[in-house]
Amino acid sequence: MLKRKAAAIKANRNFRITRYIVYKETAINISEQFWSFIGAFIGIGLIAFLQSLHFSRLENVFLIGSFGATSVLVFGAIQSPLAQPRNLIGGQLISAFIGVSVFKIFPDVIWVTAPLAVSLSIVVMQITRTLHPPGGATALIAVIGTSKITSLGYFYVLFPVLGGTIILFVIALIFNNLTRCRQYPTNEKLTRVFKTKGIDR
Repeated sequence: MLKRKAAAIKANRNFRITRYIVYKETAINISEQFWSFIGAFIGIGLIAFLQSLHFSRLENVFLIGSFGATSVLVFGAIQSPLAQPRNLIGGQLISAFIGVSVFKIFPDVIWVTAPLAVSLSIVVMQITRTLHPPGGATALIAVIGTSKITSLGYFYVLFPVLGGTIILFVIALIFNNLTRCRQYPTNEKLTRVFKTKGIDR
C-alpha cells in the first residue's frame, strides 16, 4: 500500500515537472524572439554580405550551411553548453580540420570520407569537451563541398570556418548582452564588459 502511494506521488511529481518544462519551453517570449531574430539576421547577413563582395551567388565559399545551425544555438539557445565560446570555436575548428584531413586521405571514396569525417569529429569534440552539433556539418561540408571548398585544403579551417565563426561569436557577444534578460556567454567574467545598462527589455 505504501509503495503504491509512493509511486503515485512520484508519478504526480514527474508529471508536474514535465508540464512545467513544456510550458516554459513553449511560452511566447517576444523579447527573446526579437533579439534572436536581430542577432541571427545581422550575423548571417554580415557573412552573406562578405560572400557577395568576393564570390558569385553560385560559389558559396564563405557562407557555409553549418553557420545556420550555429546561429540557432548562439542566438536562440544562448544558455546551452553547446553554444558557449569553447564549444562554438573549438568545435568548429576541430571539425573543419578533421574534415579536411579525412578528405586528403580518402579523396575519392565518399562512402568512407563522409561518415568518417562526421563520426571522428563527434568523438574528438567529446574528448576535448568542445561538442558543437554544427561541427558535424562543418566536417561533412569539407568532404562533400564544391570544388571551390575542397580546393581550399587546410585554408578551409581558417577561411571560411574560423572567419565566419568569429563573426557570429562577436555578433552574439554584442546582441545577446544588450538586454538585462540575456547573458552570453554564461560565464559572468566574460560578459561583464559587454553588458549595458541602457536597454531593459
